Amino acid sequence: MKSSMTAGSIVLVAYIATIPAANLAVTHLGAVPVGFGYLAPAGVYMVGLALVLRDLSREAAGRLAVLGAIAAGIVISYLLASPDLAVASAVAFAVAELADFAVYEPLRQRGLLIAMAASNAVGILCDSLLFLKLAFNSFEYLPGQILGKVWMTLAAVAVLALLRRRRRAGA
Repeated sequence: MKSSMTAGSIVLVAYIATIPAANLAVTHLGAVPVGFGYLAPAGVYMVGLALVLRDLSREAAGRLAVLGAIAAGIVISYLLASPDLAVASAVAFAVAELADFAVYEPLRQRGLLIAMAASNAVGILCDSLLFLKLAFNSFEYLPGQILGKVWMTLAAVAVLALLRRRRRAGA
């Protein structure tokens, strides 16, 4: 039981850390290439990772802990980022995470990877549209935002599938 509490705590802390890390990346790094000639605000990879870590946090620590982590991430982000960026990030993050959560919960019974892929698709779209509109009043980076977050989701799902396969082979 103690190791699952520790794992849950580690995943939650990593999840919370992605939110201010994304805002700091946008503030200090600007736009970064994400492939196929597209650019996106530098926080794109952290946000993509946040969507995956949210699902893993739900598995490791439960629904209530995730809702608290969402609130903590928003508060920390607001304290570290410029007010305009913090508000754009907070709104986009809260809506995207709650939409992700709403899709994830009913699909979880069909399997972790299915729930993660579907809920991340919803979260990616919500976060990208809201953040770009509120932070930049432009959708110029929309293809890059979506692509960067999809890369992170695909990488995480691939790693989780590999870990699951290895665990089954070793059992």
